[in-house]
Amino acid sequence: MLHIGSGPHNLGLPRPDRRLTSRRRLALLLAAALALLSAGRAGAQGRDVILATTTSLQDSGLLDSLTPLFERRCGCRLKVIAAGSGQSLALGARGEADVVLAHAPALERRYVAAGALVERRLVMTNDFVLVGPPGDPARIRSAAGVADAFRRIAARRAAFASRGDSSGTHLLERELWRRAGVSPAGAWYLQVGQGMGATLRIASQKRAYTLTDRGTYLAQRHGLALAILFQGAPELLNVYHVLLPNPVRFPRLNRDGGRGFADFMVSPAAQALIGRFGAARLGEPLFHPAAGQVEPAAPARRRRRPARR
Repeated sequence: MLHIGSGPHNLGLPRPDRRLTSRRRLALLLAAALALLSAGRAGAQGRDVILATTTSLQDSGLLDSLTPLFERRCGCRLKVIAAGSGQSLALGARGEADVVLAHAPALERRYVAAGALVERRLVMTNDFVLVGPPGDPARIRSAAGVADAFRRIAARRAAFASRGDSSGTHLLERELWRRAGVSPAGAWYLQVGQGMGATLRIASQKRAYTLTDRGTYLAQRHGLALAILFQGAPELLNVYHVLLPNPVRFPRLNRDGGRGFADFMVSPAAQALIGRFGAARLGEPLFHPAAGQVEPAAPARRRRRPARR
């Protein structure tokens, strides 16, 4: 190692200006510090953001439209885990996702009350519909209400395809059977354990009824031998929220990225895209923006009727 004491002047070379050397060192140190700071910011900005969300947003195509806009804004990559809302909420509650987008309000509230998820914000709505064979063997078109429609399906033992995956759709379906006083079981009740798109295709193949969000049905209805047979009941409102894992419990998550996606979903740009998505191609929007609105009240629970099989 060459020490300063045995520097160039010992070799007959001109003595360096010590003030200039100090300035150069300071400049180099500052440049290095700025480079490290810049690299750190770029690394934080470029980290992947892991989103756990319901399959309906993927099957409807909405995520395909939202993702590029978000990635351009954040300078990062959005990695999507599409599962049922139940699984997505569980992933967030275990700190295995940076942000969650779900449509299971009762379950969401339980996770928030337990402190596992925080900052639950309303994003958008649409509704659920009952679809089935156009011939409607259970005659649910004329049902007095959604509970009556479910009772008619059970009484006729008409094939019913259930997602069976603890998704938001499956949780609502179970609640609607409960309200109808029916414990579905038997060969007619098909628990497929699949996402919404796959469940619709199975229902079409089996000439079965199923409960679906309107957006996924409209996006995939071509090629399906299914028609909307019952709709419009208050119980069929479908509400989507974005939630964050508790940062105190999970400090190593990409908190900035998760919050950035949550903020993006309620931003004017994303809300405008949501409001027009599907309108040009399908004749009506698949979702309705709702950020900043009062959350719709859940329908009151009704007294259970005697079970019918």
